[in-house]
Amino acid sequence: MKKSLVALAILAAAGVASAQSSVTLFGVVDVAYAHGSGSGAGSSSKSQLIKNGYNSSRLGFRGTEDLGGGMSASFWLEAGFAPDSGTGEASNTNNQNPSATALNAGDTQRLANNQGLTFNRRSTVSLASGLGELRLGRDYTPHFWNQTVFDPFGTNGVGTNQTLNSGLGGVTAVRASNSVGYFLPGNLGGFYGQFQAYMGENNKNGAVTEKDGSGSSIRLGWANGPVNVAIATSRTKFARTGAVAAVAATPGNVGAAAVAAGGGDVKSTNIGGSYDFGVAQLMALATRDRVDSATAVTGKGALIGGLVPLGAGQIRVAYSTYKTDTAAAPKSKKIALGYVHNLSKRTALYTTFARVTNSGGATQALNGATTAANNRSTGYDFGIKHSF
Repeated sequence: MKKSLVALAILAAAGVASAQSSVTLFGVVDVAYAHGSGSGAGSSSKSQLIKNGYNSSRLGFRGTEDLGGGMSASFWLEAGFAPDSGTGEASNTNNQNPSATALNAGDTQRLANNQGLTFNRRSTVSLASGLGELRLGRDYTPHFWNQTVFDPFGTNGVGTNQTLNSGLGGVTAVRASNSVGYFLPGNLGGFYGQFQAYMGENNKNGAVTEKDGSGSSIRLGWANGPVNVAIATSRTKFARTGAVAAVAATPGNVGAAAVAAGGGDVKSTNIGGSYDFGVAQLMALATRDRVDSATAVTGKGALIGGLVPLGAGQIRVAYSTYKTDTAAAPKSKKIALGYVHNLSKRTALYTTFARVTNSGGATQALNGATTAANNRSTGYDFGIKHSF
């Protein structure tokens, strides 16, 4: 009740007339001490406070209005921020790479930035009925859901799976702006699904870049009792111009090399599943990314892991790998082990240890460290998460 009143007061102060049936203020604050170290010539180590070791830090508002006849309208505004520094996270207006470093970093909110809050995590308005939900705005892409749902570490912290860390998914690997999405209704006997189309919003002038940042993604799944399985696929046009040639030679940076060779389409497909035995929940994920360009590149990844309840906490473990079919065949393999101890329903302490092994010229390193090609990197997190 208090959170609803606070949210209503904020909206009223902003001059917004609210007829919502309910409005909620919510968020997560997650900070961890993190250390990473590399090996080999020119390697380095790093210690720091980081955000999002267990859950992504956020501040949000959401509300729903009952329109009658089984129909409702809703909004969801969610901003990511870094509680270790108090800065906000960046968004992306057109699903295109703002710089040469953005491609391998996934979504642009993963890049270092110093700014105020933006609703980069989600900014949507929806209409829902017994026929499903129509959702417009910035949102997760359907093919990302398998990456996080079937990852024991939820794509957060040093344990995040290699299929996302090393993948070729580009800017829309996690979220897309300017999207129109449709969700199947929840009464289909366990079947669920989502379709999303998004736009780069470029001028239609016949240029080879006019469709950059545009694409679509679809996910279909089935969840019943202890079983959950889903498949997703996407296709996105990506930048054919930009200062990317300078990073093309970086070992393992095959995405940038492909862009430098002329750009094209990024196609991502993944399939994941989980089974809850009660004493443990097993998870598995397989991914395939393909960059169709003048220099085509294919990346393949896999994950197997699990969650094991232990008293007031939970053990998390995962093994993930990702490799590409370039001449050197860069490949990274990661093993991660973690424990979460719940002090309450809203507060948890956690720790994670991970080690990544590189080959084929790959230089994947953990927690901000650097490592020489074909060498190992280790990292660990100790943190606290509080939600409200």
